[in-house]
Amino acid sequence: MGGDKQEEDPAVASAREPLTAFLAAWAGHDAVKAASYTDTPDGAASLLTSVLTNLKPSRTTIDGGEGRREADGKARFPFTVAMEVPGAGAVTWTSHAQVSDASGTWKVEFTSPMIHPELSSGQTLALKSVGNRAQVLDAEGDPLRAESLVGSVDPVSGKGASGLEARYDAVLSGGRKSVKSLVVADRQSGRAVKELSEEAPAEGRPVHTTIDPRVQKAAADALTGSDAHAAVVAVDPRNGHILAAANRPGGFNRALEGRYPPGSVFKVVTAAALLEGGMKAESPAPCPKFARVDGQRFENQKQFELPAGSTFADAFTQSCNTYFVNARDRLSDTDLRDTAQAFGIGGRWDVGTTTYDGSVPVTTSDNDKAAATIGQARIQASPLVMASVAATVKTGRFSQPVLVPDAVKETYRAPAELDAGVARELRELMRATVTSGSAHALKGLSGRPHAKTGTAEFGSGTPPRTHAWMIGYQGDLDLAWAVLLEDGGSGGADAGPVAARFLRNLAR
Repeated sequence: MGGDKQEEDPAVASAREPLTAFLAAWAGHDAVKAASYTDTPDGAASLLTSVLTNLKPSRTTIDGGEGRREADGKARFPFTVAMEVPGAGAVTWTSHAQVSDASGTWKVEFTSPMIHPELSSGQTLALKSVGNRAQVLDAEGDPLRAESLVGSVDPVSGKGASGLEARYDAVLSGGRKSVKSLVVADRQSGRAVKELSEEAPAEGRPVHTTIDPRVQKAAADALTGSDAHAAVVAVDPRNGHILAAANRPGGFNRALEGRYPPGSVFKVVTAAALLEGGMKAESPAPCPKFARVDGQRFENQKQFELPAGSTFADAFTQSCNTYFVNARDRLSDTDLRDTAQAFGIGGRWDVGTTTYDGSVPVTTSDNDKAAATIGQARIQASPLVMASVAATVKTGRFSQPVLVPDAVKETYRAPAELDAGVARELRELMRATVTSGSAHALKGLSGRPHAKTGTAEFGSGTPPRTHAWMIGYQGDLDLAWAVLLEDGGSGGADAGPVAARFLRNLAR
């Protein structure tokens, strides 16, 4: 009847069986098994192996169409191959297979065009890179040599996998959906002889960064030999351009993304708040071994104390914790947060890459405020944030750090300004910290360095483990910087020598 499905010719149905097995084995990426259903197993296995090795499909589906009987005991079947090929995406083509029972058993007749209609004998399918992937460049236009910043490219897909390579993949690759194209290639030479993909080649555009190769090398070399996980960041105080961001080891960009208690390097911010409240460098500043706040004991590193008659300048340059803790009563619950805003801390920075931009919350208790004055409690910062703090002291104003200027859409503006007189006093204090205080590792270096040391406690161990910090700027150069050693000991004794190596490297 007209509505009944016509039964398949018995010969066609018999011929379909080896073809179905052949296509299933091919789809399962078993070249030898697929070839066993052909009339030329060695040749079929060789070509299928070549195609699967070259394309490395993650998934293959093959759908067979309706067959028809032909003369001389043969049947012809269409089929469609659909592959997911890393780097090339979805690859699809339609071909035909002829099945014969000339030997008394139905076999798939193997020919190169049966695998792909564009293939001839001696040819195979292969992949070719599409266009050229551009590079991430330093400030001088050369390829950037900074693995944690640049990141990596997936060797299979050809797409950016981490760092700037991932963030700017579309720019660097030219916006291509695929980075590889399907071609017919000569099996002996491997040379592409015919393009099969329709996507036009696209050229990527380079990504220009602000990294100064000389400063970057000086920073990276300063970390050589360090056992701690460490970072050195340098910025140009005039415009916030990030000149260096070195990490040891690579992998995690702790220089820009790390979140750490800043410890005593945060005393630059606390000092600014106290100076704004009327404190003077010559103001009396008692510095006992211990300070107690609601049963919590604070102490100075190695429990030092300063002699009677010590001043605020002495407390800052020697990094006296107990003085700053006891000075908390001069500060409101919002003073540290408000002063930190003048340094840009806690804003949303549009840098051109992922950064952690710091946090200075409103204090919620006496103990919280006491710890916050010395950069503990809930205060957090990245090395980039603290380098920017030093840069703000040098120029007297906050300039948001920038790594990829072309990508910046809206530069963050600090909602408050640092008082000019306060900035001037901070500069004097940071210089004195080098010449007669805890940053003595830099004493005698060229460039008139200004600095502040920091030893930041973390964890719950007894005694507590500490991160080592030093931040500063060069009085004679457009350079501000921060050094961090994770679980690295003391700011003066451990971070100080790293900072000194960095500055000496720059002076060479």
